[in-house]
Amino acid sequence: MEKIRCAVVDDEPLALGLMASYVKKTPFLELVGAYSSAVQAMQEMHDHPVDLLFLDIQMPELNGLDYSRMVPPQTRVVFTTAFNQYALDGYKVNALDYLLKPISYPDFLQASSKAQEWFKLVQQGQHIQQNVPTQAKEEEIIDSIFVKSDYKLIKIDLKDVLYIEGLKDYVKIYQENTTKPIMTLMSMKSLEEILPKQKFMRVHRSYIVQKDKIRVIEHNRIVFGNTYIPIGDNYKQTFQDFIDKRI
Repeated sequence: MEKIRCAVVDDEPLALGLMASYVKKTPFLELVGAYSSAVQAMQEMHDHPVDLLFLDIQMPELNGLDYSRMVPPQTRVVFTTAFNQYALDGYKVNALDYLLKPISYPDFLQASSKAQEWFKLVQQGQHIQQNVPTQAKEEEIIDSIFVKSDYKLIKIDLKDVLYIEGLKDYVKIYQENTTKPIMTLMSMKSLEEILPKQKFMRVHRSYIVQKDKIRVIEHNRIVFGNTYIPIGDNYKQTFQDFIDKRI
């Protein structure tokens, strides 16, 4: 894996220098820029986005929380701040981690390693998607898949899957006879291409269902227990064709 391209943003010169020094001495990180304000970072990185941003929250003009909502989706954020009440706000904008000042190098390294693991998973997902032969996708009917969750590879028997919910960077896989879904870093598109089309169908930009598990349809929604899955406008005709063949 190539080095993770990083930038540091902090209006305190000492904190900025410390974080920059941490990045420089971490072998798998590459320091692209160190900026004293979010405005400066926005100007400098507009045409040259980075992979990972160490971003102070409390800054004048434009604070870190607001700026984090402006960065490209492929840029992940680790917040740094002296105010721990910002922790929950940080996760609301999908931060990878949160570091409370003063920041030690072990804490910095732990957050960086978490980011490294995230980028590795992204690359693995892209590699799988790119290297599954088209013919195999079309002809092979698989009965199980392995997904990575909580740093473990977990085998999922497709016959047990009810439906799959897509989030921003993850998917949740819901199975029969289990209350807790399995969450894994994967795009809906890549998972849809792996799943056998004979068994699964996309019914919404955020949902894939197993056809044979559909028991109740109510007001244009698929019902699984207390969960109601909407049928998206772009999928209504395909879904209706599927139902018509079984009436």
